[in-house]
Amino acid sequence: MATEEVNKPPSLPSYPQLIMNAIEALNDKNGSNKTSISKYIESKYGDLPAGHTTLLSHHLNRMKQTGELVFLKNNYMKADPNAPPKRGRGRPPKPKVPLPPGVVLTPARPRGRPPKDPNAPITSSKPGTGKPRGRPRKMARPEGGITGNSTLLSTGSGRPRGRPPKVKTSPLTEFVPLVIEDDDDDDDDDVMISV
Repeated sequence: MATEEVNKPPSLPSYPQLIMNAIEALNDKNGSNKTSISKYIESKYGDLPAGHTTLLSHHLNRMKQTGELVFLKNNYMKADPNAPPKRGRGRPPKPKVPLPPGVVLTPARPRGRPPKDPNAPITSSKPGTGKPRGRPRKMARPEGGITGNSTLLSTGSGRPRGRPPKVKTSPLTEFVPLVIEDDDDDDDDDVMISV
């Protein structure tokens, strides 16, 4: 069993460790791009998995998002430990002011109209309120101008509501036969038409 462990190739370090080693070894002041990092890893560790480029891209993006690497002008470089942390997009949250001791927060009121209480007594509009329910009746035009006395429209005003129906014109109601007469007995084509 000891011979099997000796023949076994050394295991690769994790991809983040490979990337950090490559950036340190290349030691470029402007950082190293993805192809130079990949070539360095391939030259140092010849036995790489089949999806090496995909794994490299994934880990570079993840390390960029976590702040371990800085991406500038298509180059990756180690983050400066003295640099302020990278701020996310959007407006930063307001700082929370600590409450004095002994103060209890009440739960926030929900948005929208509050639900009706099922146990509340039913209130109905009483007929003695002075105003009838619904839309008021249409007033007739005053005859004596604006200052004249206006009255309510009567329901039997003579004209129905809405657009009047279209009057249909009927074709000829009388049938008038055409009579063709030939006065002479000769074979002339004298034809006389009377209506």
